Amino acid sequence: MAKKSEKFPPDLTELELFARQAAERLKAGEELSGKDGILAPLIKRIVEASLEGELDAHLAEKKAQGQSNRRNGKTSKRLRTEYGPVNLETSRDRAGTFEPELVKKRQVSLGKGLDDKIISMYSRGMSYDDIRSHLEDLYGLEISKGQLSHITDRVLPLLDEWRTRRLEKIYALVWMDAIHYKVRHEGRIVSRAVYCVLAIDRHGMKDLLGLYVSENEGAKFWLQVLTDLQNRGVEDMLIACIDNLKGFSEAIESIFPKTEVQLCVVHQIRNSLRYVISEDQKPFLKDLKKVYQATNKDSAEFNLDELEKKWGEKYPVVILSWRNNWDLLSQYFKYPDQIRRIIYTTNTVEGFNRQLRKTTKSKAVMPSERALMKLLFLVSQNIMAKWTSPIPKWALVVQQLAIHFEGRFEIDLDIHGSKTRKEA
Repeated sequence: MAKKSEKFPPDLTELELFARQAAERLKAGEELSGKDGILAPLIKRIVEASLEGELDAHLAEKKAQGQSNRRNGKTSKRLRTEYGPVNLETSRDRAGTFEPELVKKRQVSLGKGLDDKIISMYSRGMSYDDIRSHLEDLYGLEISKGQLSHITDRVLPLLDEWRTRRLEKIYALVWMDAIHYKVRHEGRIVSRAVYCVLAIDRHGMKDLLGLYVSENEGAKFWLQVLTDLQNRGVEDMLIACIDNLKGFSEAIESIFPKTEVQLCVVHQIRNSLRYVISEDQKPFLKDLKKVYQATNKDSAEFNLDELEKKWGEKYPVVILSWRNNWDLLSQYFKYPDQIRRIIYTTNTVEGFNRQLRKTTKSKAVMPSERALMKLLFLVSQNIMAKWTSPIPKWALVVQQLAIHFEGRFEIDLDIHGSKTRKEA
């Protein structure tokens, strides 16, 4: 109870007096929040008074119904708030029928503010130990790792909803790639592949269509991913950009037979240079650039022949790889420069993966697959929040796509047809 003081008028209510005293402490430089902050005692008084009011109403209702019930002592409860810990002393009823609404019986946090802050810190890569230290230093709160895990588990229903949401019927460009993590599974540390599907919709907006986890990367699992996309409403994708995983292009063709597949040229170059000795790499790459940087496919094929004449005897397997993959490596030559730059590499999805790794790099080993997906979902939502406008030069790209894929991809020239991510 707040003590009366000659400094304040004698006719103030207890709550008014408490507020005046808190204001004086604030002027004196004391903190609002934290273990010894000004607001925690005020919150305690407000919450306790509200709970007493709820109990009064409950007892009055039972009396009106002719039922016997009354107060039966008090119970203590420690409540977490974003302004510091609060120790409540609340009345209970003899019959045990009182169910408070403001602070429910097993509730340990007041409001969503603190929980949201914990989830936000977790989504930015902070470990549970870091979060615990931060909360103790800032708010004087002691929270176990189990409690933190329970709080972050609040996002799991949102993750399930996001993973099963309906998708658009058609996507202009789609990139598919996998990123690998270490996870604890049945007492062992194992590797898990997380499949990322990144797309550009008909309005030029980036969208992450899904995240899928598997024991390893393989065309068979990609087939399951593509089937899931189809089941969620995708009917067509114009161009799919992938790495040279065996059977991947066949998996795409089986689900989306009209989709053009473009193998990542950068992946092909990297794989080629792995089998070229160091002293030859610079001159070999100089000649190779004439192939993939050619102005058209005929010129590229002529330069590939020249590359084989010069290097074929020394590096026959490297040249054979380019020959065998040429049909899917050379798709981008049919398009103008604006589209070529986007599709000849999987850099778009690899850039997204780098952003994931930037936040998750502090997690050498994830405690479980569920924890991994929970974190990646939160991180990806932060990344996607920045995708607020169409990709660069989309106005030019979309017109070229409409010409190349006439009948499959139409431009909406209605003045109201443009769409921002917020509107989407």
